[in-house]
Amino acid sequence: MRYRLTCLTPTLIGDGQKLSPIDYMVWKDHVNVLDQRRIFKLLSKGPRLDGYLAQLKKADRLDFASWGGFAQNFAGRRIPFENLSAIPHWEKAQPENLFIPTFAVSPAGPYIPGTAIKGALRTGAVSDRWTEGSMRDLSDRLSSEERLPRHPALRAEEAVLGGAGVSRMRRFAAGDSAAVTHAGMKVFLLRVSTLIPKGGGKYELGWKSSRGSLNDHKVHDSTPYFAEMASCGTLFEGFWREKTPSDRSKLFQASNRHAIKLLAHHKTYAELAGLSHLHATLVELEKKAQNAAESPNSCVLSIGWGGGLLGKSAFLDTKDESYRKILRQTPYDRAIQTGLPFPKTRRVIFQGNQPASLPGFVLLEVI
Repeated sequence: MRYRLTCLTPTLIGDGQKLSPIDYMVWKDHVNVLDQRRIFKLLSKGPRLDGYLAQLKKADRLDFASWGGFAQNFAGRRIPFENLSAIPHWEKAQPENLFIPTFAVSPAGPYIPGTAIKGALRTGAVSDRWTEGSMRDLSDRLSSEERLPRHPALRAEEAVLGGAGVSRMRRFAAGDSAAVTHAGMKVFLLRVSTLIPKGGGKYELGWKSSRGSLNDHKVHDSTPYFAEMASCGTLFEGFWREKTPSDRSKLFQASNRHAIKLLAHHKTYAELAGLSHLHATLVELEKKAQNAAESPNSCVLSIGWGGGLLGKSAFLDTKDESYRKILRQTPYDRAIQTGLPFPKTRRVIFQGNQPASLPGFVLLEVI
């Protein structure tokens, strides 16, 4: 059997690497990734190598006036921006914000690791089995620990799925997808939204800045981020194995229920923040999750980079006191103490210069 994964919003399954500002140049509306090996080989034949190495050593980005020809002639690949409106924001951004996370790639091209799919399905499976009692038991157990374990929820997960060797997730296997071309990859602009209290239970939309909170309410003063992502509609296919179709149906339905709950949280946030365009996108995603729930062969997942805490959480009731008791033992304690909706931030993708979607929603189908 095979699976088909379709990107419903821009998606990044990272390889842990980032392009630094001296690894690429922006030319002709593209990020031109430099083939440094070819460049070194060329320059070693003449007197310009020392100058190039000196600039690499001291510069925060390459001087286009001096080295722009490399972007034209020595680019290993060229990644288009999602929209031309992102380029002025790139030009004004600080160098430390110009490191671009890149998509997982094999020698044949971009692909989806099977572990990324299996992890998202595991989140849905755990979410369907955890209850308020599960969270209360976990909170009580962690309170008795001298310090928070590295994986505090591992035993709680194993309690509902089974431990190593007997886990319910062993009934399924998703292989790495076949590689696709780079044609569906684009560089997207993202910003981090936040909520600013106005009193009376009302909030104003703000945007996070690495320079502090002085201008948080102004989108153009906030910090832009850039990432290489698979655009909407990009398809990946790979091998799928299961023991019985009924097991897969239960797993996919659990994942759909989790996706619908997650989208409801995001919709509430978009309403509080007044992000109407984002809200409309979330409504469409919710419809797709509901349609997927009508079939035993498909589910909607939140996967990969940029989904934030909620995107990786099996327990979504962030108001639950046991849940908050656990968070008070983590760096999230400060955010809990503010009394604001938790979490108060989202990493938002801008499309056509508008805050339009959240990263990493995909449709998984077994075919």
